[in-house]
Amino acid sequence: MPSARPTAPVHRRETLQLRDGALRLVAIADTHGRPHPDARARVAALAPDHIVHGGDVGDLDVLDLFAGVAPVSAVRGNIDVKAPELPDVRTLEIRDGDAVVLTIVLLHIAVAGPKLRADAARLAKAEGAALVVCGHSHVPFIGRDRGVAVFNPGSIGPRRFALPIVFGVIDITRERVGLRHIDCETGASWTP
Repeated sequence: MPSARPTAPVHRRETLQLRDGALRLVAIADTHGRPHPDARARVAALAPDHIVHGGDVGDLDVLDLFAGVAPVSAVRGNIDVKAPELPDVRTLEIRDGDAVVLTIVLLHIAVAGPKLRADAARLAKAEGAALVVCGHSHVPFIGRDRGVAVFNPGSIGPRRFALPIVFGVIDITRERVGLRHIDCETGASWTP
């Protein structure tokens, strides 16, 4: 029997445009096919222009649920073995007309504790990304490592241990990028 050969990661690129000088992304991850019952309403209340999903989608109907709020870009997580249509990595180029305002790399596993993994750091550098958005750990995190901002929105799927059920908001303008977490259970801003 022939041995299975590893396949190269699937990488897709997208361009998103600022609208009237701004763009709001909502970042979700680790839904595991069962987002919190209030997740869609909480996300919709923020009127995002686009939603990014950092993997471990689970049932792909989850993406349809959120696509009813805004366009969704998702990556495959380690549980998404039956989702060949999802790429392993997405590079999102945020533009204001022809000018690139921000480049984001979206992938499922990117950190080890508060540090970027070497493979994620190399990818971010190769893509010219200033921000890496990831999932996997279920731990909400905003940090900086190796000159790159790192954002894990946490999980809006089933509770894991004593971790909060949260998601992230990325507000982008020509001048700045704002990152924050929202408690999915209350709708309030979440801080550790």
